[in-house]
Amino acid sequence: MASNVDTADGETVILNCIDSDGSRLDGDHEEIAISTAEVGQWDLTSLAHRPIIKIKANRQRLIQHSSYFLGLLSGSFSESCFDSISIHWDMESLLSMLRFIFGCSMDLTSENFLPLYEAALFFGVDKLLLVCRSWLDYVTSEVRIWPPQLCLEDLVHIWDYGRENAIDFIPQLTGYLARNFIWMASCDSFHNVPFELLLSCVKHPCLTVDSEKHLCDAILLWLATNTNPSDLLSSTGDAHLEILTEIRTSLLSLPFAAGKRRCPFFSKFAERSVVAICSLATSHSFSLADILGGGDCNQLRIHLTEYTKILDLSGCPQINLALLLLNMLPSSNNLDKLLMKKLNQLSLKLERHMDISRIPWEIFPVLTFEAVQVVDVSNCPMLHLEAAIECFSKSFPSLTTLKAAYILNFRTMKLYQLLQRCPLLSDIDLTVDSTPVIPAKVSVISSFPTVTLQISTSSNDETCPDVPAFHFSRQLSNITKLILEGRTDIYDSDLQNIAECCPSLHCVNLNACTSITDSGISILVLKCVELHSIFACDTSFGQNCVQSLCRNISRFDSVAMKMADHTNSLAYKLQILHIGCCKGINETFLLELISQTHRIRSLCLRGTQLVDNSLYKFSGSSLEMLDVSDTKVSCHAVGHVVRRNPLLKGLIARGCRHLLQEENDILENSPVLSYICPVLYYELGKSCNLEEISLGWGFSFFSMEALRPAIKMLRTFTVGLGGSLGEDGLKLVPAFCPLLETLILYFQVVSDSVVRNILETLKHLQVLALFYCFGEISSLSFQSSAPRLRKLKLERVSSQMTNDDLLTLTRNCMNLTDLSLVGCRRLNSESQDTISNGWPGLISLHLEDCGEVTAKGVTSLMNCQALEDLLLRHNGLGIDRNFIIRAASRMPLLRKVAVDVCDAKDGDFDLPDFPDRNFLRIVKLARCNLKRRTLGSTKSGTCTTPVHVETLILTWDSRKLSRTVVKERL
Repeated sequence: MASNVDTADGETVILNCIDSDGSRLDGDHEEIAISTAEVGQWDLTSLAHRPIIKIKANRQRLIQHSSYFLGLLSGSFSESCFDSISIHWDMESLLSMLRFIFGCSMDLTSENFLPLYEAALFFGVDKLLLVCRSWLDYVTSEVRIWPPQLCLEDLVHIWDYGRENAIDFIPQLTGYLARNFIWMASCDSFHNVPFELLLSCVKHPCLTVDSEKHLCDAILLWLATNTNPSDLLSSTGDAHLEILTEIRTSLLSLPFAAGKRRCPFFSKFAERSVVAICSLATSHSFSLADILGGGDCNQLRIHLTEYTKILDLSGCPQINLALLLLNMLPSSNNLDKLLMKKLNQLSLKLERHMDISRIPWEIFPVLTFEAVQVVDVSNCPMLHLEAAIECFSKSFPSLTTLKAAYILNFRTMKLYQLLQRCPLLSDIDLTVDSTPVIPAKVSVISSFPTVTLQISTSSNDETCPDVPAFHFSRQLSNITKLILEGRTDIYDSDLQNIAECCPSLHCVNLNACTSITDSGISILVLKCVELHSIFACDTSFGQNCVQSLCRNISRFDSVAMKMADHTNSLAYKLQILHIGCCKGINETFLLELISQTHRIRSLCLRGTQLVDNSLYKFSGSSLEMLDVSDTKVSCHAVGHVVRRNPLLKGLIARGCRHLLQEENDILENSPVLSYICPVLYYELGKSCNLEEISLGWGFSFFSMEALRPAIKMLRTFTVGLGGSLGEDGLKLVPAFCPLLETLILYFQVVSDSVVRNILETLKHLQVLALFYCFGEISSLSFQSSAPRLRKLKLERVSSQMTNDDLLTLTRNCMNLTDLSLVGCRRLNSESQDTISNGWPGLISLHLEDCGEVTAKGVTSLMNCQALEDLLLRHNGLGIDRNFIIRAASRMPLLRKVAVDVCDAKDGDFDLPDFPDRNFLRIVKLARCNLKRRTLGSTKSGTCTTPVHVETLILTWDSRKLSRTVVKERL
C-alpha cells in the first residue's frame, strides 16, 4: 500500500523526469505534474509514454531510501539546495521505482526485472535490489520446476547483463534453464540463446531432458540457425560443433540416430551412434565391463535427475535391464567390480527366463527419483519389462503413466503384479501390432497348431514357480486408462481379473484383441461402471456387450423397462465408442445402442450393420468424430446427425455406396440442387469446422465447393473410391485447406502439375498417399523441396519412375520415414543404394512390383537399420533363403516382414522360430501361381504372370506362435 507521506512540512523537491529515450521528446510536450502524495493513483500505462513529467516528492523519503538522493540532496553537491532537479532515465522503470520508494507494492515480471534492477542499482535503492533478487531467487528456485510466466528472451537479457557486470546471479539462471531445458528449446527465441549459455546448460549437472533425442534435436536446431556450412572449417564453427561431444550418442533412439546420418553437422556422430546402438542391441551376452572398457559410465548415463518428470527411452533397442539399473545406481566414475559382475549375471539369467521373484534386488542400492511420473519404454525389445517394472517401483514411487508399446516379451498375466508394484499407476499402454488375421476381414484356408514358448529350466537356475494368486486391494483402484490393443494373449479370464482389480477404469482399448469373446467384454463392461471410453474394433464385441451397456433401460430387461430414468445406463454416459468391423451386432441391437449414446463425443461404426434407421435414432449433440465408413447409410441420415452436432470435427464416410445412390436419386428430380448443395455437404458447410474428413462415393468438385466453409482448418483429407474431384478440384485443395497435414487419394485423376502444386503450397503437409490414381506422374512432381514430408506412398501412379527420379526424390523429400512404392517397374538393384543413402532413417518401407530391385539380392537395404516394417514383393528373383532371419538380426526394431515366394532365389524362405525371431511380431509369406496369358501372346514364347494363391501368416505373442493360411494378399 502507498505511504501516507505528504508535503505539509515543506520538505519537498520537484523531480524533472526526462525519458532517456530521446525519440519520445519529439512527441507531446504538454507538461504533466504529479505528486508522490497521490502515488497510489498514478496510471503507469499512460504516464510511461510521457517524455517529461514533473513529480513533487518528499525530500526526506528520497534521502532515506536512496543513496543516490542521499548524496545529491543532502551532500556537498550544489543540487542539495535546489528546489528542482533533473533526472534522465527510462520513464517506466523510474516511475515504478518511485512508487516502491513511496510505499507501493512491486509487481515484478521477467520483462521489467532488468530495468528495475538497473534503476535500483544506479539510484542505490537497497530494498528494491533485495526485492528483485528475492523474486529472481523464487522464480528460478528448485521448487518451481516448470517455468512461471517467464520469457526466455528476457532471461537471456538478464544473463547477458549479469555476465557483463559480474553479478552473481548467473549460476542460478544457468541452473534454472538447465532444469527447464525442454521448455527453453520449445521457445521461439531459442535460436537467440548465446552459445556460452547453451553450452553451460548442456554441461550443467542438473540438465533435465525427457530423452537424449530431445537434447540432440535442440542442439542441432540451434546449430542449423547459428552456424553456416561455410563456418564449419573456421574456428567459430569448430567451437560450436564442440557442443556435440556433450551428446551421449549411445543413448539416442535408433530411428533418430539413423535419420541424422544426412545431417551436415552430425553425420559422423550419427554413424558412430548407429554402430554403437546396433552393437549393444544385437549382443546376446550383454557385458557392461566390455562396453565401458575401463569403467567410465558417463556415456551410458541417462540424464536422470531429481527434477525429471518424463523418462522417454522409446525406440532404444540398446536399453536392457543392466543398463537401466546402471542409471538408477549412485553416480560414480567407477562401479564396484562385484556390482558390475552381478549386473552382468542378472542380464544372463534373464535371457534364460529366470523368474524375477528370485532376483535379489536388495543387492542393488538404487536411487529414488520422486518427480518421475511418466516412463516410456515403447520399442525397447531388449528390455525385460517384468524386471524393469521392479526397478520402476523402487526408483519411481510417483509413477502414474507407463508406455510400453510393442514389447512382446511382457506376459499379460503379469499385469496384475504390475498394478501391485506401482500402486499410483493410472495410465498403462501395452499396445502391440494388430494381427492381420481378423476373422471378419480374411478367409482362413487352414491353420496349424500353435507353438508355445518353452521356458528354459537350466539346472543352474531355479525353476519358475507358479504365478501366485493375486490379492486385490483398494490401492489398485487408480488405473483409469488401459491400452491392450493388438494383444492376442489376452483372454476372457484376464478381462475378468482386470474388472476386479480396476474398478475405477474409465478408458479401455481392446482393439484387435481377437482371443476375447463377446461374453468376456460384457463382464468387463458390467463390472467397470465408470467406463466412458471403449475401443473394441475388430473384436467379438456383440449383443451381450450391447445388453450390458443398455442394461438399465434396455427392452431386453423387463424389470429395467419400468424405469423412467434413461440416464442410468452406461451407454448414456459413454463419451467414446469405437466398435468398427464388429459383425456380431445386428441392426436391432445397434439401433438400441445408438439411441442411448446421448453424450458420445467419438463414435466409430465402420464396417458394421449400420443403416439409416439407427442414425435417425441418434439424439446426441456433443459428437466430435463420426466414422460410418463401409456402411449402408445415406446422405440424409448422416446429414441428420451433422445438423444436430455443430462441434463435429471429423467425418469418415469412405466406402458408403448409398451416398452415391441417393445423389443419383436426387439428380433425377433436381439435377441443379444435387450438384450445388447436396444435403450432407450443405449441412457440413453450414455448421461445422472440420479437422478430418474422408469421403468417397458421390463426392465431387461441387461437393467440395459446398464444403468450403467447413474445411478451412482441415488437417486430414481422404478421397476414396467413388469420389471424383478431378484435376480442377485437386488444384483447389491447397486454397481451401491451407493447413492440411495429410492428403490421401484413391482412384483420382492426378498429374505432375497437381502434385507439384500440392507440395509447393501445402507447407504443413506431412503425409501424401496416392493409390491407383489415373494419370502418370514423373520426377517433375517432386522438383520442389518438401522438408516436412514424412510419409510418401506412390502405388500404381508412377510406373515410369527411374533410379534418377528416385534420386531426385531423396534430395527434395529428404526427411521421409515411411516410403511405399508399387508398380515402379523401371527401378533396379541400384535403387537399394539410393533408398538406403537417401533415407537412412526409414522405419517403414514397402516395395512391390518394382522392376528388378531385389534381382541381385537384398544388400544395401540392410543399412536401413531402423526399419520396423518391411515389405518386398515381386521385385526380382534373388532374395536369399535366410533373408527373414538375417533382416531380423540386422534390424533390431524390425517387427513386420512381408515377402513373396516368387522372389526367393532358392524357391522358399527359412521361417524364424522363437530364438531367432528377435523382435519380429508378424511375418507374411505370399505364394503365387504362374498363369499363362491368353491374350496378346507373342511368337517369342509363352507369357506368364503371377497370380496370388494364398498367404501364410506367422504371428508371435508373449506365449505362442500362430500360423494361419488365408486367401487374401495382405
